[in-house]
Amino acid sequence: MRPPPRPSSARAPASLRELRTQPVRRMKSAMSKRKLKESTEESAECISQVQKILRERFCHSCAAGKLFGMKQQYSHLLELLRRSAVHGESNSALIIGPRGSGKSALLNHVLKDLREMTQVRENLLEVHLNGLLQTSDKVALKEITRQLQLENVVGDKVFGSFAENLAFLLEALRRGNRSSSCPILFVLDEFDLFVHHKNQTLLYNLFDISQSAQTPVTVIGLTCRQDILELLEKRVKSRFSHRQIYLMNSFDFKEYMKIFKKQLSLPAEFPDQAFAQKWNNNVQHLSEDKTVQDVLQKLFQHTKDLRSLHLLLMLAVSAVTVHHPLLTAADLQEAHRQHSSDSRANIVHGLSVLEVCLIIAMKHLNEVYDGEPFNFQMVYNEFQKFIQRKAHSMYNFEKPVVMKAFEHLLQLELVQPLERPSVRAQREYLLMKLLLDSGQIMEALQLYPNCPTDVRQWAASSLSWL
Repeated sequence: MRPPPRPSSARAPASLRELRTQPVRRMKSAMSKRKLKESTEESAECISQVQKILRERFCHSCAAGKLFGMKQQYSHLLELLRRSAVHGESNSALIIGPRGSGKSALLNHVLKDLREMTQVRENLLEVHLNGLLQTSDKVALKEITRQLQLENVVGDKVFGSFAENLAFLLEALRRGNRSSSCPILFVLDEFDLFVHHKNQTLLYNLFDISQSAQTPVTVIGLTCRQDILELLEKRVKSRFSHRQIYLMNSFDFKEYMKIFKKQLSLPAEFPDQAFAQKWNNNVQHLSEDKTVQDVLQKLFQHTKDLRSLHLLLMLAVSAVTVHHPLLTAADLQEAHRQHSSDSRANIVHGLSVLEVCLIIAMKHLNEVYDGEPFNFQMVYNEFQKFIQRKAHSMYNFEKPVVMKAFEHLLQLELVQPLERPSVRAQREYLLMKLLLDSGQIMEALQLYPNCPTDVRQWAASSLSWL
């Protein structure tokens, strides 16, 4: 006999099993989603910390970063300011170097280390002036008064000269004799611009005070001009101590690669040690990558300026996200492309076809006359020759329209007049020069949207076609 068929309820245990396992699956799914969300939040926090640390390092001459190749200059400046702060010596010095060589970074490091000394803390007054902001002695004196917090002392007093006013301010800070007076550090950024003030009164009085037995005063100037001493008046130069600290960026490419690694590496105190290790290992691999070395070699040959390196790294770090947590060689290549893009050539991309034709006409005139200046009439005649050859593809604009386009190029500073135009001079015959070279023009035309073929061929044509 056959066994009786199982009732349909016999399959119930399987369905019950499924019902029982569903909550478990949901719980596991929820837990995995929660873990994924937590890991994403952690990585987002790490990326945020990385960008914060590196932006501060790249965008500011802060004392938190590292100094490269300035050990001797650092020791010299630190000892100079320490003697002023501790022993009340008055001094003056100039820090000279090209832009981006680290003048401000050096001074900020020295001041940071000075403030950590017990003898110096709360004993040194600092006054920071900038030649771009304090454009006259009067403005500079107001800023000195504000930074020394002496507005209430000055009040409504009227002084006969700048020297009397400055002497009164310094007298107000005195606490007895020279040994017990609070030393003052004057930092003059863009020092060469203070030289152009009337009679160099500010510099004369600051250097004079630093040489006399009054309140201990140290004057530190920062400038990129090598001939700065020749610009000083004789009476000012005689009161200057002639101490000069030079920063010249004398490192080679091997040291430049070490700087690249140090600037990109995360510090030991980074919160997430595992991520920091992973990031620093990736930086090490990047420094050994041939593509990255080629990018840095091009930048190094162009300039040793560390500010340019910081800008390149800043552009690359901007590409780091949660989904792209580590830098790649492609990021540095793209950053270099953006960094080396020509701003003048980029302006050409937004010009009209007529304006582009005028630039090409000027390019050919430069080639024919070997860089000699030209005028609008010459450019217009050259443009007319092109129109006659390609009458079927180019519209012939009227002369006033062409003049308007030429004036627009003048406003964009792609063309520059050689002399200031007078009232009587005719606009058509004013001598001009083109501020773009042939390479920039051809590069801009390669990227120009929908550039007519005839125009591109005209730009690439040789002198024999003219």
